[in-house]
Amino acid sequence: MSRIGKMPVKIPEKVKVELDGSDITVTGPKGTLSRSLHPVMKIQIEGDLLTVQRPSDSRFHKSLHGLTRQLVNNMVTGVSNGFAKTLEIVGVGYRAELVGRHLKVIVGYSHPMLMKAPEGITFVLSDPTHIKVSGIDKELVGVVAAKIRSFRPPEPYKGKGIRYEGEYVRRKAGKTAA
Repeated sequence: MSRIGKMPVKIPEKVKVELDGSDITVTGPKGTLSRSLHPVMKIQIEGDLLTVQRPSDSRFHKSLHGLTRQLVNNMVTGVSNGFAKTLEIVGVGYRAELVGRHLKVIVGYSHPMLMKAPEGITFVLSDPTHIKVSGIDKELVGVVAAKIRSFRPPEPYKGKGIRYEGEYVRRKAGKTAA
């Protein structure tokens, strides 16, 4: 039995879960998320607990069991609490600023990098070198944060670039004098 798949998902009192065949809609104080799950997985709601059951012990069904449970759990967590990732910008002259719903990142290129906030994503800048990407969809928050990081990933010699908060950048020794 999948350790993650067999754990029930606790549904908070402010969150409403609706099932329509293999489609699930989760509504909470922060918004609404919908997703189509694999039709072989059985989802049952008993009171404030949601459980996911698989039809057999085949390798394919085992792989879907934990995935389906975690997708539903992320939806419930997202509409009740939300998700956030923080990025740090390291480097002389590297900075970010908000221009309307666009994030303008200056990281050493001849032009600033612009990124429009997708629907459901908000950017918050505590200072010009810290970007907080937040939203209710965990997958979308991760994709947007990875896209911003890809503008200038941290390099190993001086550590300059955009990194996740708390990310360790392995440093290399530079050239040695002869």
